[in-house]
Amino acid sequence: MPSGPGGLVGRLAARFQSGTWEYNYLVRVKTSITLPKELLGRLDRVDKNRSALLERAARAYLIQWERQARDLRDIAIIDRAADRLNREALDTLDYQQRP
Repeated sequence: MPSGPGGLVGRLAARFQSGTWEYNYLVRVKTSITLPKELLGRLDRVDKNRSALLERAARAYLIQWERQARDLRDIAIIDRAADRLNREALDTLDYQQRP
């Protein structure tokens, strides 16, 4: 059994170090995209490895998008319960002001 970074043991170690036993991040799917030349130049100034840069950018974008979606769901839940929560807060304040 190969045990180098590309072998089975290396892949398992990478999965263990990430703290999860999810899909192996070492597996990549080749794809092709078309971008403006100006954007490619700017990307190349940041990192010569376009694939790694675009992967990091996509992951960061998805984290932000997922956080935004979660926040919107939370706001909707709070909005649905706002009247009840406000009544409870006023009741608590009234109770605290009693001698």
